Amino acid sequence: MNTPPPSPTSLPAPRIAWLPRDRAQPGQVQVAAWLAESLAIEPTRVAFARDTFGRPYLQPPLQAHDCNWSHSGEGLLVAVGEGIDLGVDLEWRRPRPRALALAERFFAAPEVQWLRAAPEDVREARFLRLWCAKEAVLKAHGQGLSFGLHRLVFVEHDETLVLHDCDAALGPAAAWTVRELAPAPGYLGAMAWRRRRE
Repeated sequence: MNTPPPSPTSLPAPRIAWLPRDRAQPGQVQVAAWLAESLAIEPTRVAFARDTFGRPYLQPPLQAHDCNWSHSGEGLLVAVGEGIDLGVDLEWRRPRPRALALAERFFAAPEVQWLRAAPEDVREARFLRLWCAKEAVLKAHGQGLSFGLHRLVFVEHDETLVLHDCDAALGPAAAWTVRELAPAPGYLGAMAWRRRRE
C-alpha cells in the first residue's frame, strides 16, 4: 500500500486548537467562544446554522470561514479556516477489541488488508488512525459517516496516511489535504480540508 502523497494545496493550513472539554455546556458554545477569541471578533457576531445533514456552518460575517470540531473523552478539538471545507475528528485511545470486525464491515478492502497485516499490538492504533482520517474527510464533505466509510481509501506512505482514492462525489483525492494529529496524550485525531466548492 505505497503511493506518493498528493501535492499539497496552496491554501494556508487551518488554525487548530485542543481544549479541555467543558461538559457543563454544549460543545458549540465552547467553540463559539474560541472562535471569537481566535478571529478577534465580538462573541455576539459568531453564529452557526445547520444544513440538511446537520452539519454546522458559520453565518455572516464569518460565512467565508469553515469551522469544525470533535470531542472525545475529556478533550475538544476545534479548527477554523477561510475559503475551505474543513473537518476534524478526535478519538480517545481505549481498547477496541472489535476493530478488525468493524473494518471488515465498513472499510475498503485494501485498508482491511493493511490492518490484517499489522501485528496485534499496533492494529488498534492503525484502525483508529484510519477512522479519524476518514471521518475528518467525510465531515468536511458534509454528509458524515452516512456517506460510507468504504467510499474513500487511505494508504500509508512514509508512515503517514494519504487519501489514495475516493468516490467522485468527494472530488479528486489529490484535492484533499489530510493531517494526522496527536493533540494530547492518549488521543488521536485528524484534520482534512479542500478548497471550498461553491
